[in-house]
Amino acid sequence: MKRLRVIVLVHADLVPPESIEGLDAKEVERIKTEFDVADTLRKSGHEVQVLGVSDDLLPIRSSIEGFKPHALFNLLMEFQDEGAYQAHVVSYLELQNVPFTGCNSLGIQLSRDKALAKKILRFHRIPTPRFAVFTKGRQVRVRRDLKYPLIVKSVDEEASLGISQASVVSDAEKLRERVEFVHEKVGTAAIAEEYIEGREFTVGVIGNDRLSTFPIWELRFENLPEGSLPIATARAKWDLAYQRKVGIKTGAARGLSEELTSRIERMTKRVYRVLELSSYARLDLRVTPEGHVYVIEANATPDVSDDEDFALSAKAAGLEYPQLLQRIVKLGIAYRPRWKLD
Repeated sequence: MKRLRVIVLVHADLVPPESIEGLDAKEVERIKTEFDVADTLRKSGHEVQVLGVSDDLLPIRSSIEGFKPHALFNLLMEFQDEGAYQAHVVSYLELQNVPFTGCNSLGIQLSRDKALAKKILRFHRIPTPRFAVFTKGRQVRVRRDLKYPLIVKSVDEEASLGISQASVVSDAEKLRERVEFVHEKVGTAAIAEEYIEGREFTVGVIGNDRLSTFPIWELRFENLPEGSLPIATARAKWDLAYQRKVGIKTGAARGLSEELTSRIERMTKRVYRVLELSSYARLDLRVTPEGHVYVIEANATPDVSDDEDFALSAKAAGLEYPQLLQRIVKLGIAYRPRWKLD
């Protein structure tokens, strides 16, 4: 790949240094994705400019006009401290008519709203748990057609924000309590969906029109305390000490039949297409002991640091981290929205 000018777009508080030497573990963890991407692109021979943005879009336009990038590597997960504005920033990049990495604005909007995404999946007869949405400021009315246990979470927040063992509820009283928790503590509407007992998988998908899947990845709990459920809580995702304590590990799924593997791969590609995703994404699934596959949600902007599941599963497929980033940049440059296709 020829030498490119690349702007790495990050939050203003997450602009990484050129070297992490001398930083403690917490400081490194905070900016790891941003550092990994910028550092790897530089080492791959590209001219890289890191741009921090928080509440003003003008610096993006100024940098595009001054630096004249071949592509922007978009790592901006929120704008004006709102994750919901993520898609609007991407819309702005689309209006600037500059190539960028990551999902298009429509795909982000459709997948980020968990309820809307599930409605689309159900319309296309793609298995996903039944659910109900509880809007802030309205009385919690419990639907009788939902089967307990239910898992309650934010309808649009990511990274397991607000999810704990208490998120799985077994009666109407607990449901009301957890919905109110999401309303008050997370600050969003809540979604309650039927809890699917089984193994938890993620699948990385990459591509615009021609799609590829990475090996099916599994979240495993080796020392889970009695009475706890194997769910991806915020603590399970981000608390390193807790991960060690309960033996949380991720890796290539074991013991899957060829038929089940093929079915999961086909389903994830279909979800990717019906939710209008592009560039790359991660799909979260649950598979019951009987082999029934349910799509839990789609993440249009998964973490792409070198030691997270997306990159690790790519490596298991033979795609080393520098090559993964190169491929993502190529996909960004090649992407054309439907309304620009001849």
